[in-house]
Amino acid sequence: MEMVTRLIADKPVVIFSKSSCCMSHTVKALICSFGANPTVIEIDKLPNGQQIERALVQLGCKPSVPAVFIGQQFIGGANELFSLNIQNELAPLLIGARAIFIWAR
Repeated sequence: MEMVTRLIADKPVVIFSKSSCCMSHTVKALICSFGANPTVIEIDKLPNGQQIERALVQLGCKPSVPAVFIGQQFIGGANELFSLNIQNELAPLLIGARAIFIWAR
């Protein structure tokens, strides 16, 4: 858990991902479509990736990736992110985290 906290500190958007996960790719594309530049951590490419994955599961990430943090707050996975977008709540979260500064629909 502390490991995840260190990785998300001071970053507006962090996405924990696996390079082969299509949902992770879709989440990254959605966040980038707002003009944000997320920090992407590909856990399958890290030597301590299994430890990070266990910590994400302990936080409630099921499946473990994609796991999205905005403003150091755990948002959830793909379903939660897509729901926020449909409800027009994703852009305000990104603005609040200073990941983007303006948004026009």
